[in-house]
Amino acid sequence: MSSFTTPADLRMLENYCFELLSRFEYHVGEYPSPNVIVIPAGTVTDLASVPRVLWVVFPPHGRYAKAAIIHDYLYEHGIETKEYADKVFLEAMETLGVPRIQRTLMYWAVRLFGRGSYQ
Repeated sequence: MSSFTTPADLRMLENYCFELLSRFEYHVGEYPSPNVIVIPAGTVTDLASVPRVLWVVFPPHGRYAKAAIIHDYLYEHGIETKEYADKVFLEAMETLGVPRIQRTLMYWAVRLFGRGSYQ
């Protein structure tokens, strides 16, 4: 099973943005993995990029927040492919124990509407 090996140490900025205060890591696939996503301190994220009208059901800081940090970083830097970034997001949500229906809805939302640096 994949694994988060460091905590998400965040500072709240303005406009619902957060800054990572220390390096954040995620092992893709089995732990330990040769495929480790390392997000440097200073990275800014809005956590889950959910339209405000849906915050009652999917708040940006839900159980999936760590997965959203990884997804934001992959999207911002155009790492690998959009499909890869979206699948890592899905895997990370499963690792975090996000309920299947919730992670499936969020996965399909990013598959259909996510852009990032891939367009």
